[in-house]
Amino acid sequence: MLVWQRARELVKLIYLHTESFPKSEEFGLKSQLRRAAVSVVLNIVEGYRRSSTKDYLHFLNISSGSLSETEAALEIALDLNLMSEKAYLEIESKRKEVGFLSHQLIKSLKLKQ
Repeated sequence: MLVWQRARELVKLIYLHTESFPKSEEFGLKSQLRRAAVSVVLNIVEGYRRSSTKDYLHFLNISSGSLSETEAALEIALDLNLMSEKAYLEIESKRKEVGFLSHQLIKSLKLKQ
């Protein structure tokens, strides 16, 4: 599934670019950003494994919420100069791609209901 693959790529990028966050952010923004990104992937998978389209949509909506949380945390990290603008733009591009794919999947599943 393409959205799942791209979400995994997003997680990799976030882990890569948050590695250099200061030690003081180990249990703060760094952890929150990583957990939000991982939540995107895990909720896509959990929803896919559910037995109904309704459940799948529920987990995709949770995943979308985590993607929004990721977006906000990325903006904060940029505002606090915890990452470069180049890193931010690379991650944000992938986040937007995941969001688009997720939205398309949700639309197509709603048509099946």
